[in-house]
Amino acid sequence: MITTLAISGYRSLRDVRVALEPLNVVTGANGAGKSSLYRALRLLADIAQGRIIRALASEGGLVFTLWAGPEQFSREMKAGTQRVQGLVRKKPISLKLGFSTDAYGYAIDLGRPVPDGSMFNADPQIKVESLWVGQVLRARNEIASRKGPGVRIRGEDGAWSQTFTDLSPFDSMMTHAADPGKAVELLRLREMMRNWRFYDHFRTDRDAPARHLQIGTYTPVLASDGSDLAAAIQTIIEIGFVEDLSSAVDDAFPGSKIFVTGDSGYFELEMQQKGLLRPLKAAELSDGTLRYLLLMAALLSPRPPAFMVLNEPEMSLHPDLLPALGRLIAKASERSQILVVSHSHELVDALTAAKATNRIVLEKVLGETEIADNDPPPWEWPSR
Repeated sequence: MITTLAISGYRSLRDVRVALEPLNVVTGANGAGKSSLYRALRLLADIAQGRIIRALASEGGLVFTLWAGPEQFSREMKAGTQRVQGLVRKKPISLKLGFSTDAYGYAIDLGRPVPDGSMFNADPQIKVESLWVGQVLRARNEIASRKGPGVRIRGEDGAWSQTFTDLSPFDSMMTHAADPGKAVELLRLREMMRNWRFYDHFRTDRDAPARHLQIGTYTPVLASDGSDLAAAIQTIIEIGFVEDLSSAVDDAFPGSKIFVTGDSGYFELEMQQKGLLRPLKAAELSDGTLRYLLLMAALLSPRPPAFMVLNEPEMSLHPDLLPALGRLIAKASERSQILVVSHSHELVDALTAAKATNRIVLEKVLGETEIADNDPPPWEWPSR
């Protein structure tokens, strides 16, 4: 389980450190920084996939994702007696992302390249990476260190060995130095991060793949766009949490049942609702009903992830469905650590009523995202 999340220099998140629990909900007013926190988590996951540089480029590049305010606010700025302005910079410009679990911690520091005439000088460069044992980085518990092009791994005898001297600035040690022999901890952490799941956009329009026949194969993990919904539901029925599936359907739509039909390898979802003489096909379901079924398939995965993030799952759902969704998410948090980003007070209340929930309330102060009533956990960034 992730115990601490740390973000520095990313959009409105100038310096955020927050403790996470098995079930977390991020909420706050529009523009408070919820989307920035969600994107920062996606960037962390992109590191393990080798996509961090491309992911930043898709957001406009490092320059447009960096914190746009001053490095520090003076007391007068905070009091409103002095206009906000840049002060003398004491640290290099950087975007830092990190997290820790009960077992390991990891951090990365990205910065601007040294101009050399290349057309790729807009690309950010990985300056520093660190992997350590425990929750807080210390000199004695660091087990993998990357500075510039060099990567060092600490062996079982405590001695450091140089594994890379020319690692490219756009390649992470997470993907290039993970080794089952010399750096098994780095390999384990990478595979754990690759198992993180994000669900933020399910298509429910009339042309959405989930509404139509799809080729069916065993699908223990629902696709991020929900295109393989019927196969995912059938997989749950055959090898997953089938009782939880039936309970979740009945909780949201009393007296209803769902099942999958198939012909020549093609699967289609159908739903029998109370009072109707025939089942409805997925193409006939309302957007809200289909979205709830998509969330249900994601949350009841027969292969639960270590960490799952749901971004605004309440979209297109009627408020009457939110208590059932809250109970479904709470149940799923017994198998996976879950973080929900939500605008909906009704969903937040439903989650809190269903299970002890870590509420992370974001607010904006002088353009900076802060966490209300936050007691920041201890954290140390690796130095350049």
